[in-house]
Amino acid sequence: MGGAHLTEPPPIHERPRLWTYHHLFIGGEHHGRLSVINLFLVLVILAAVTVSVVATEPTIDGAYHSLILELEVTFGVIFLVEYLLRVWCVAEAPGSGSATAKRLRFVVSPMAIVDLVVVLTSLLPFFVVGDVAGLRLIRLVRLLALVKFGRFSHAMQDIAAVVWDRRYELGVTVGFAWVVLLFGATALFWAEGDVQPDAFGSIPRALYWAVITLTTVGYGDVHPITPLGKTLASVIALAGVALVAMPAGILAAAFSESMQKKRLSEQDAKLHRVAAEAEQAERTADEAESEAHYAERIAERVEREARRDP
Repeated sequence: MGGAHLTEPPPIHERPRLWTYHHLFIGGEHHGRLSVINLFLVLVILAAVTVSVVATEPTIDGAYHSLILELEVTFGVIFLVEYLLRVWCVAEAPGSGSATAKRLRFVVSPMAIVDLVVVLTSLLPFFVVGDVAGLRLIRLVRLLALVKFGRFSHAMQDIAAVVWDRRYELGVTVGFAWVVLLFGATALFWAEGDVQPDAFGSIPRALYWAVITLTTVGYGDVHPITPLGKTLASVIALAGVALVAMPAGILAAAFSESMQKKRLSEQDAKLHRVAAEAEQAERTADEAESEAHYAERIAERVEREARRDP
């Protein structure tokens, strides 16, 4: 054969950038579980959030302030290394565009912005030691690290996909909720405004009651006292039950449909894999049979030549 032989690409572990992309963005394991790197990042996120929560307690922060700052800076360095590695290896992402274009698209993506905010808020305490209010705000913002779990949890990704797929239905529900809220606030302003001006003297004031009633919270600090107001409040409270049930039903049905599609997809993939293995086994058997026939013909030819040659 005079044609040039095509060289196969080296395995993934011999290509550092592709290996890093595979572990940071895809997961790293063929069985769908998190890779060791992603498990480490999950533990770091949990530790960083725990430290941020504990540091809001003045007695603990006063006793272990230096240790907390050191831990926060350590978490910041780890998140910074993760962010830089993601920017570096995202050039291996499938799709068109140069490495620079892929990196720019990643940098302006929502998750990358969250990563950058977490990095900055993890490192800033080292520079604002004397600003107590600023340090408290930074620690609160650092709770955004919880959003990073979206990369590692398939369930969270499925929920996000379901919400996005049903965004129009949920949008209609939100619009209907606003109409009911406004109607309830207006009705109680008309019925109770003169009797309880502090609670229902305007529609914005009555909106507070409408919100806690329609969400079925009902603190009880504000309530109608006139017969007409109580009648209207009963109707609005019943509407609140339906209002809460609507988005719950939409999301439950969508999530069930998504899980069913996922199971069917997994079954189809398994069937395709079994079919491919069966086809490969059949080809191997055919090749073995052909080789056996070929060996048999060679043996017959050798036998004939041996008989012909005394």
